[in-house]
Amino acid sequence: MDGHAALGEAPVVIVQRYRFVSMTPREVHFPDGFLWGTSTSAYQIEGGGDNTDWWRYERATGTHAVEQCGDACDSWNRYEEDLDLTARLGLNSFRLSVEWARIEPERGVISQEALGHYRRVLEACRARWIIPVVTLHHFTLPLWVADLGGFENPDIASWMGDYALVVGRALGGLIGVACTVNEPNIVALMGYLMGFFPPQVESWERFVEVNKTMRACHVAMRDALRSTPGSYPIGLPLSMQEYEALPGGEDLVNMIRHEMEDEYLRALDDDDYVGVQCYTKLLIGPEGLVVPTDQELTEMGYLFWPQSVEYTIRRAASLTDRPIIMTENGIGTDDDGQRIRYLSGALAGLANVLRDGIDVRGYFQWSLLDNFEWTFGYGPKFGIVSVHRTTFERAPKPSAQWYADAVKGFPSIPS
Repeated sequence: MDGHAALGEAPVVIVQRYRFVSMTPREVHFPDGFLWGTSTSAYQIEGGGDNTDWWRYERATGTHAVEQCGDACDSWNRYEEDLDLTARLGLNSFRLSVEWARIEPERGVISQEALGHYRRVLEACRARWIIPVVTLHHFTLPLWVADLGGFENPDIASWMGDYALVVGRALGGLIGVACTVNEPNIVALMGYLMGFFPPQVESWERFVEVNKTMRACHVAMRDALRSTPGSYPIGLPLSMQEYEALPGGEDLVNMIRHEMEDEYLRALDDDDYVGVQCYTKLLIGPEGLVVPTDQELTEMGYLFWPQSVEYTIRRAASLTDRPIIMTENGIGTDDDGQRIRYLSGALAGLANVLRDGIDVRGYFQWSLLDNFEWTFGYGPKFGIVSVHRTTFERAPKPSAQWYADAVKGFPSIPS
């Protein structure tokens, strides 16, 4: 079905401009069995994203970008190779994103070529018995959106709702699980408070307002997807961390948690699931983040803390009754032995929460490939598969086989 096809059979009503809500209960089918997979994103692996705000940001003066994305991992052309690797590892699912800037390169102009490409990617997943977990927005904006104010334009939720309608109509029959906006709290934090992502703003007030806008964008996209073909679950992948307040840092931790997690988790009661993404524990003093000097760190400068998996799942479960999918978890390191130790600890925590009856439906390691890590460029290595920077040759690391074996030998998951 192409992007201009009619809506699915479920009746819909327009309750406001570009906002679609089902008038009848929507039947939702979670994929059978626990989801074991890896996560990726379009911009970080596809290459050629020259119509995005990030591509421009990397080439501008005075930014925090250490290098340019360029051809990334050339997965636009090599996606079947990536899926073959996933299948050989025995994983049953693969998280990817579709690129808004490719699908709608100009306002109101829909690229059937891009939609056709992503349809072929999802068909290639299905042909290998891999469940496609599809993210509609992963950090990047089309230039036309950025030039109109990005997430501070009052019409952004309507635009993203329209975009979700196009994706749902074209691809809904192939999607296994849908993610609306990847880590919207990180987009707000890094772009509007810390100034490390485009548009490089540093304002608490604008950070708070963009978080509100992000939640509105999610609702618009979720409701739009629900009006299109398919019965897949829809949710939002939220960045969560374990926070530890050092003496005097208690109030700051509460402020951060409120904006970064609690307001989002309380807003997701109508979702089909909650996506949790975690990497570390953050130590917060009265002046902000404290990086320990006497504990093991990763290549990103994060505290080595696989226990964050168990902590964040339990915290999410305490604030929502939705099923949980761990949509991202991993470690950036050149030491593959350290990666294996991290994943071992992460899966031990996952086993603990499952044993306690918490409704977790899947776990996705970040990432399949060593890819472009935003302002850090190609330095941090999050992949279980290395990628040669000029030939793009893929080479599975020992951690890839370790993960495959761990999945096969994982303790039985309660039904």
